[in-house]
Order: sequence, then structure tokens, then C-alpha cells
Amino acid sequence: MITDWYFWLWAFDDGFCESEHTGHRAAAVARALPSLLESLDEDRTPEPGEPFGLALRELLDRISAMATPEQVERWRSAVKEYLFAQIWEAANREADLIPTPADYLLMRRTTGATYTCFALIDIGGGYRIETEDWYHPDVRALSDLACDLVGWDNDLLSYAKEHRADKARHNLVTVLAAHKSLLLQDALLEVARMHDEAIVAFVDRRMALERWAPPPVLDYVRGLEHWVRGHIEFSFGSARFVNAWPDDTRWPQAV
Repeated sequence: MITDWYFWLWAFDDGFCESEHTGHRAAAVARALPSLLESLDEDRTPEPGEPFGLALRELLDRISAMATPEQVERWRSAVKEYLFAQIWEAANREADLIPTPADYLLMRRTTGATYTCFALIDIGGGYRIETEDWYHPDVRALSDLACDLVGWDNDLLSYAKEHRADKARHNLVTVLAAHKSLLLQDALLEVARMHDEAIVAFVDRRMALERWAPPPVLDYVRGLEHWVRGHIEFSFGSARFVNAWPDDTRWPQAV
């Protein structure tokens, strides 16, 4: 079920968000959202010609069969935020705009759909995080940091692919190079520095969390760690990203 959700996101990203027909027109994205939102809220049955809506409804039904109503709502809310964030990206493409660092860092957490995946960690693990624990400042901070790490790793590894297709306008490397007047190599190094700082902050916050957290919360945080590391492993082995770089690119060994 979780893997199928990842496949839905990849297909939606390539086939809708970045397509020539919708990806560069904010109004087109906005007009397409109501049918998806209604499918997500179970207000309507998708039509046979709505592949994304049909798949989204099927995934919702499968998640609902495994999760509590509260867990389903966490996932559903994260998906809605992700869908609305696509309007912002389309508006930037339409205006040929590279967002500011502040805007990008805020929106990257939502546009990357990572929160939708984090909302499935406890469902897939067969346990449930209590409401007060889900919204605890330590849990929220660690979720934000893990989301940043996944997003910034993706920006580093997918820069070559994105630069070919869309000028990499929604990529932290491009954002920093454009607004801080950095050379490409310096921008790459700055993202790496930010990444290292986020790792230190994550470790420090996890130590604070371990003083109070019950087992489900500890399992969730371990899931975040697996997500960060697993994303790196997947990306190094994915032709989608690696083959877009020059043949003589030297890749570090993940440790």
C-alpha cells in the first residue's frame, strides 16, 4: 500500500504537475483540483477517464481499511496540502520565477509530498501515535527536519535531471545560486552545509524526545530515520537521477 502511494506520487508528478498542459498554468492546476479533493473526501466517485482520481480513491479505501479515522485524516490533510501546493509551483513556472530562499524552504516541505508519506509510517507499522504525541513539539520538529533532509537530498541528487527539464527552478541549489549570487559548485556546497546542520539538529532533538517518548513515538522517529537513509540509497541506485549527471561524476559511498 505504501509503495503504491509512492508510485501514485511519481506518476502524478511526471504526468500532471510537470506536464506541458498543466504544469505551467496555475489556473489549469486549480481547475483540476476539485475532482481530486472530492474523491479524497469521498464526495464523488471518479469517472472512468480520471486515472489519478480513481487510483487516489482506491488508495484511500485501502488506507481506511488499515487505519483509524484519525490516522486517515492525518494522511488526507497532508495530501490536500500537497495538492494545493502544486498551484504555487505552476504559478512560478508560468511567471518564469525562481522563488526566494525563504519561500522555497517553507514550501518545499509541502510540494515534495514527504509529509503524506510520513503520515503512513505508523499505519504501515501497525501501531498508532496518540494525538497529543503526534502534535508534540519534539515530534513536529523531528518531522520537519526529516522532511528538510529528504527534500534537500533530493534537490542535490536530482539537480541535473531538473535542470534539463525545468531550469531546476524548484531546487534549493538553483534558489541559492540565483538569490545569493553563488557559483553552481558553491551552491551545492551550501546545500550540503545546511544538510549537515539539520542532521546535528535532528540528533539533538531526538535525544530530548527519548526522555519522554512512549514506544510508538520512538518507532515513528526510527521510521523517519529509515526514510532519510532509504531515500539516499534509492536515489544512488536510480537511473532516474544518476544517469542525468555527466558520466565522470564521482558519487560518494553512502555510509
